[in-house]
Amino acid sequence: QVQLVESGGGLVQPGGSLRLSCAASGFTFRINGMEWYRRAPGAERELVARITSAGDTTYVESVKGRFTISRDNTRSTVYLQMNNLKPDDTAVYYCKRYLAENWGQGTQVTVSS
Repeated sequence: QVQLVESGGGLVQPGGSLRLSCAASGFTFRINGMEWYRRAPGAERELVARITSAGDTTYVESVKGRFTISRDNTRSTVYLQMNNLKPDDTAVYYCKRYLAENWGQGTQVTVSS
């Protein structure tokens, strides 16, 4: 069955960086778009970034210029490089297969001094 396993979260100071990974299995990764979402405390779930099977990317305005989504089809893994992190980036981050209701378990990112 489809599995998405996120990793790479943690506690980081403002201005710091983290790289999230999402290892996918159970479907043909290379032909699927992939997405990163996040849910901050008390907030709705928010789409952060998307990458198509062709490698085209889109981002929510608040992370443009700071976050980069990428994929490695040889490893069936999607990444989210997060730089210049801010306290408002604190959330649980989830990866998702585009146009499918397959979610990972999430990884906590906390930005705090």
